[in-house]
Amino acid sequence: MTTTTAAAAALPADWRDFLALTKPRVMTLVVFTGLCGLLAAPVRLPPALGFTAILCVALGAGAAAALNQWYEADIDALMKRTAGRPLPAGRMERDSALHFGVGLGCFSVVLMGVATNWLAAAILAVSILFYVVVYTIWLKRRTPQNIVIGGAAGAFPPLIGWAAATGSIDLLPLLLFTLVFMWTPPHFWALSLFVRSDYARAGVPMLPVVAGATSTRWQILLYTLPMAAAAIAPWPLGLAGPIYGVIAVALNAVFLVLSIAVARSRTTEPKEMAAEKRLFGFSVLYLFIMFGALVVDRLLIG
Repeated sequence: MTTTTAAAAALPADWRDFLALTKPRVMTLVVFTGLCGLLAAPVRLPPALGFTAILCVALGAGAAAALNQWYEADIDALMKRTAGRPLPAGRMERDSALHFGVGLGCFSVVLMGVATNWLAAAILAVSILFYVVVYTIWLKRRTPQNIVIGGAAGAFPPLIGWAAATGSIDLLPLLLFTLVFMWTPPHFWALSLFVRSDYARAGVPMLPVVAGATSTRWQILLYTLPMAAAAIAPWPLGLAGPIYGVIAVALNAVFLVLSIAVARSRTTEPKEMAAEKRLFGFSVLYLFIMFGALVVDRLLIG
């Protein structure tokens, strides 16, 4: 243990460490898609209940992230981009992260059930358990398909938001779930291409580590096609209007062009992976704009 780490370990965790456990940057996208699912629903919740529902989505996402870091503290310590997190940096005991995650998760599910309905609470509970048990504990260290199956965890928020407002599940939120589910592999594989050495060092079998960069690049392109189909589908199915439809076609055309550029790339040096970094950066913006366009379309056209 270095002097810096030992000094950090001697300090008690403060509120910033607990906030870091919730992965607030990742939570932003989760909360946004959940909010859009709620706003796109045909039923309007009172503002206080709507706020509570989205708060529960945020707390549930934070709980899942905390439990993920509790379980993965060993491999986080081996990767440059995660070594500064509270647990591998020695600023917090693992039991503290475990208790925080479990308490936050249970509170979010119960509050969702009491404030809105128990269908939304059940889906929230499933999303937390799916991320922690199925993805983090079962899949991540065992298969290069970890992010494909585990991506379902991040696709639940639109379903939760819709269910909180309506007490039911319909075709549109299922298409939104499919969109996020199919978006997750291209998004994370683009990232994993230029941080492949981190995953290799930690022994995580991400696709670029196991199958190589060329196979991963083609997989990114292949997953982009059903993602685009799910994204555009609400328009021809009559579930969204022309505002959403035009934006969806344009955004998915750009995503496809960027994916083709990644598939054609042959560089092996992370610093030279401009196409991969462009796709990763655009993929985050893409999801924000797609969901935002849907809400605007539904509110203006109905």
